[in-house]
Amino acid sequence: MTARTPASPNDTVPLADGTGSGGRPAGGEMDAREPLVELFRDLRTSPHGLASREAARRLVVYGPNGLARRAGRRWPAELLSQFTQPLAILLALAAVLAWAGGTPALAVAVAAVILLNAGFAFVQELQAEHAVDALAAFLPATAAVVRDGTRAEIPAADLVPGDVLIVAEGDRVCADARIIDGAVTVDLSALTGESVPATRSADLATVTGSVLDAHSLVFSGTTCTGGEATAVVTRTGMHTELGRIAALSQRGATQRSPLETQVRRVTWIIAAVAVAVGVAFLPVGVWAGLGWSAAISFSIGLIVANVPEGLLPIITLALAVGVRELARKGAVVKRLSAVETLGSTTVICTDKTGTLTENRMTVIRLWLPGAELDATADVDDPRVRALAVAAAACTTAQPPTDTQPAGSGDPTELALLRLAGNLGVAVTTAGRDAGRRAVFHFDAHLKRMSVVDDTAGVLAVRTKGAPETVVPCCTHLVAPDGSVRGLDEPTRVELQHTLDRYAADGLRVLAVAQRALPGSAVSPARREDAETGLTLLGLVAMVDPARPGVAEAVTSAHHAGIRIHVITGDYGPTGAAIAHQVGVGHAGSRVIAGDDLDRLSDADLDALLAGSNEIVFARSSPEAKLRICEALRAGGEVVAMTGDGVNDAPALRHADIGVAMGRSGTDVAREAATMVLTDDNFATIVTAVAAGRRVFDNVRKFVLYIFAHAVPEVVPFLIFALSGGAIPLPLTVLQILAIDLGTETLPALALGREPAEPGLMDRAPRPRTTGVIDRALLLRAWLLLGGVSAALVMGGFLYTLTRAGWQLGDPTGPGTALHHAYLQATTVTFAGIVACQIGTAFAARTDRESLFTIGLLSNPLLLWGILFELVFTAAVIYVPALQDIFGTASLNLGQLVVIAPFPFLVWGADEVFRWVLRRRDITRCDAADNLPDPTQAGLPAPITAR
Repeated sequence: MTARTPASPNDTVPLADGTGSGGRPAGGEMDAREPLVELFRDLRTSPHGLASREAARRLVVYGPNGLARRAGRRWPAELLSQFTQPLAILLALAAVLAWAGGTPALAVAVAAVILLNAGFAFVQELQAEHAVDALAAFLPATAAVVRDGTRAEIPAADLVPGDVLIVAEGDRVCADARIIDGAVTVDLSALTGESVPATRSADLATVTGSVLDAHSLVFSGTTCTGGEATAVVTRTGMHTELGRIAALSQRGATQRSPLETQVRRVTWIIAAVAVAVGVAFLPVGVWAGLGWSAAISFSIGLIVANVPEGLLPIITLALAVGVRELARKGAVVKRLSAVETLGSTTVICTDKTGTLTENRMTVIRLWLPGAELDATADVDDPRVRALAVAAAACTTAQPPTDTQPAGSGDPTELALLRLAGNLGVAVTTAGRDAGRRAVFHFDAHLKRMSVVDDTAGVLAVRTKGAPETVVPCCTHLVAPDGSVRGLDEPTRVELQHTLDRYAADGLRVLAVAQRALPGSAVSPARREDAETGLTLLGLVAMVDPARPGVAEAVTSAHHAGIRIHVITGDYGPTGAAIAHQVGVGHAGSRVIAGDDLDRLSDADLDALLAGSNEIVFARSSPEAKLRICEALRAGGEVVAMTGDGVNDAPALRHADIGVAMGRSGTDVAREAATMVLTDDNFATIVTAVAAGRRVFDNVRKFVLYIFAHAVPEVVPFLIFALSGGAIPLPLTVLQILAIDLGTETLPALALGREPAEPGLMDRAPRPRTTGVIDRALLLRAWLLLGGVSAALVMGGFLYTLTRAGWQLGDPTGPGTALHHAYLQATTVTFAGIVACQIGTAFAARTDRESLFTIGLLSNPLLLWGILFELVFTAAVIYVPALQDIFGTASLNLGQLVVIAPFPFLVWGADEVFRWVLRRRDITRCDAADNLPDPTQAGLPAPITAR
C-alpha cells in the first residue's frame, strides 16, 4: 500500500516570500531545529516521504536543486569593451581624420590595427576565462529518497523541501536536511574548515547558536564518512547554507588589477598628450603652407607617432604567456591580469585544512604506560602491535583498494587502519567484519565507540574514543613487561600531563582499551555492560599533516616580504600548531577566535592587521573572512586568499587574487577564484608570485623599449613643422605603423619572455601605487634612449639629403630632381629607427645590471625577433611592391654603413648610464655602512619599509 503525504493533492505549498517561486518552505520563520512534529507539519510531509505528483508540483514551485552560477561572460559586450580602451578610441579618431583628410589607405591601416588589438585581447581573455570549465561539478548527480513510500534514486536536482533523504557512508549530501532516524558522521570541512568529522543524529537537538552547530542537521555539499540516517529535506538550491555562501561570494564587481589600473591611467595620459600635440600642431602645419588636407595628415602622423599601437597587444601576449607557463606548473589563471597581481601580493590569507595540510589524518605518536614512541619509526614492542590491532578493529572505515585508492570513511579511522598496516598487523575489512559480534557506534555525548569481536573463539570488547571518556571506564593497564596491573593515581596524573602536551601541539588524541570476556560469556547487549572494567592499551596521537613543500614555500614567501595569515574554521590550538610547523608566525603567535574577532571594532581590526605579525584566525565564519580581507585591502595590502571550501568562496571572490584548490576544492570556490591550483600545492602559489613579479619586470622592459621609439618618431614631425616645411618630412605615417606593428612587435614579445633577474624573490613587494610606467622609466626612455636615437636618425636623414646636394628649402616632391634622394633619406630614417630598436632591445634587458652579467645570448627569442626585424626591414626597403606602399627606396652600401653603428651607440650610451647608477648605489651603501649603529648611540633603530 502506498503511503500518502498529509498534504492534499490540491494543496499548494505556500512560500515564505510570497513570490510563488524560489522561496523557502512553508512557514517563512521555520526553524529546521524545531520539534519533528512541527517540522513535518510546516513542510507538509511525513517520515514516508512525498508522493511523486506532489514532489513534481514542488519542483515547479521551488525550482531545481542546484547552485545558480554567476552570469557568464556575454561575448558581444566583452568584445565591444575592447573598442572602448583609450588607445583604441584615439586610433579610431585618427582613422576618421585620415578618411576625412583624403587618405583612405591610411584610415584602413589604422582601422586594421584597432581590429587586431581588440580581437587578440578578446580571444586571450576568453580562453583564460574558460580554462576551468572542465573541472568537475560539485553536487552529486543522484540522491536516494523515499518517494511514494518506497526507496528510489532520483536526480539530485529534483530534490524538493519535504523529501525524505537517505544518507549513507560515502554519500555527498545533496540538500540541507533534518535527521529523523539514525546517526552519521559528516565531514563539514567544506563549510566550516573543521578537519575532524562531526556526529549528527536524530536525538541530538541544539536549538540555540549557529545552525552549523546543530547536531540534528546535515548540509548540502558535505560528505557522510560513516553511519546511515534518513532526513527530511528543509532547504534546496540557493536557499541552503551552501547556496547562501555561494550567493555571498558573487556579490560585488570584479576589481581591476594594479596592472590594469596603471595601464588604463597611462593610456589615458598618452591619449590626452597625443591629441593635444596633434591639435596644437594643426595650425602650425597650415601656417607652414601645407594646406588643410596636408595639415590634417601631419596631425594624424603626430597622433600615430605618439600612440604605442603595439602596447596593448604585447601586454596581452606577455600576460597570456605567463598564463600558459603557470598552467604547466599547476596553476590555471582565469583572468590574464591576475598573473601580474600575484607579483604585487603583500599578504597571503590561507586556509589550513586541505591547503596547508593534506586533510588526511596521520598517527605520529603513541603513548604506552612507561613509554612514548614515534609512530612513524620502526617499533619492536608487542604492546604497540596489540594497541594497533585493537584500534583498527574498532572501525567501520574501508581501507584503500585498487578502485578506491584513498579508502572511504572517517579520516580518523583510516589513519588507524594505516597505522596497523605500517606496523605489519594490517586488519582486513573481511576479517574485521567476519569476527564482529556487536557494534556500539560512536556516540557524540560519550565520545567513544566500542565493538565486540570473536577472535579464535575468544570474545573481546575493544573501545576507542576521547581519553576523558575512555580512561574512566578503565581499571587496569598493560605494564611495560606486558603484565596487567591496576590503573593508579600517578599514572592518571601522567596521562593528564601527556594529554596537555599533545593538545598544545595541536594533536588529536584517542585512547584505546579492551577487555577479554570469560569463555562462557555472551556478547553484551547493552553499551554500559560492555564498556566497563577495561584495560588501557595506550594513547594514539594524530595530526592532519602539512603538505610536502609548504614549509619551503612559506620560507620563500617570507624572503619575498610576504606575510601569511592563517584563517581557518578549525580550533585555535590546532591551527596555531600547524601554522608554526610550516613556519607561519612563531611559537606563541596570536590566535584570534571567531568570537574575539566579532568583538573587535573595525579600527581595532585595522590596527591588528597593520602590524608585522602573522596571525591565526580560528573558528572563522565566511563573513569574518570577508571582513579580514577588506580590512587588509583598506590598509593598502594586495591580498591573495587561498582556500578550497565553500566557506572560502566569498573572500576568494573579493580578494585581489583568489586562489582555489582544483582537486579538493569545491565548485563554488573554483567559480569564485581568479586562479585554480590543479595540483592543490601551496608551493605553486609562491611559484606564481615569482612569475607575476617577472611578468611585471618584463612589462616594464618592453614598455621602455616601445616608449623609447616615440621620440625618434615624433621628432621628425616637430622638425618639419618648426622649420615651416623647409626641412621635408623625414618619416611617413605608414612607415611609423610598419615600425610599431612590424619591426617592433617580436622583439618586444621576446622581452616579455626575459628570464627573471637575480634576487627577484629577495626583494620586498612593490607598493600598490608603484606604476608600470614611472618617471625614471620615462626619463630613460625619452631622454636617454629616445634622445640618442632621435639624434642619430635625424643625422642620418640630413646627411643623406645633403650628400645628394639638397639645401634648406629645396623641393623634394614627386617629379623633382631630389625626390629619389628624399625617398632614400626617409628610408634611412626608417631603417635608422629599426637599428636603434636593436640597441634599445639589448639595453632594456636589464634595469641596473650590465648586460654582460646575464649574457648576450641568454634570450634566444630576442635574437630570433631581431632576425625577423631585419628581414622585415629589408623587405620594406628592397621589395618594389612594398616600396610603393611605404614610400621607401633601396639603400646603397654607403648608406647602410652609416646606419650600422646605431645599435652599438644606443646600447653603449645606456650601458654607461647604468654603470653610473651602479657606482652611485655602491657609494651610498659604503656611506651607510660607515654610519654609527643607532642602537649603540642610544637612538631608536631605523624602520625598514616592507
